[in-house]
Amino acid sequence: MALYTRKGDDGTSGLFGSDGRCNKNEPIFHALGTVDELNSLLGLCRAKGTTVNESVQLSKEVLQVQEHLFIVQAELAGADKCITQSHIDALEEIIERVESHIENPHAFVIPGANELSAQFDVARAVSRRAERIVLEAVSGGVVVADETKAYLNRISSFIYACARFTASLPGSQESSPTYE
Repeated sequence: MALYTRKGDDGTSGLFGSDGRCNKNEPIFHALGTVDELNSLLGLCRAKGTTVNESVQLSKEVLQVQEHLFIVQAELAGADKCITQSHIDALEEIIERVESHIENPHAFVIPGANELSAQFDVARAVSRRAERIVLEAVSGGVVVADETKAYLNRISSFIYACARFTASLPGSQESSPTYE
């Protein structure tokens, strides 16, 4: 079995449940690709794995978000899948649990207190871009549930909490910009 089909050589691709082909530069493919990029970055973060105690197991929490991002992608592509309120509630519970172990910096922080926190900060920036691009696709006619939009909005908060959590680990120190 080949990993290629040659069907996309003309710059088109298909979507779930559609017989037609679409140009790969359409907003739906920007949305799908950026959510895929976010999922890959989260995989990089998860591979580093951090468990501090039973209540914060970032590898497990990140994997759950990655699973949910596949639901987002399936919905974007036209499958009969969507994020539900229970997905949002679960993510908010994770955010609150991680947040209970960090001190909110109440200011911007310079990414890079350690390698993992910097990777989470990159993923956070990509999550915000993914949300914007999905909303752009929605404004162009792509249909996603309101819960999916809310979930995408929460992901950046989750990743921000993960970045701050990992930056607070022993041997790391965050700093704020001096604006000098």
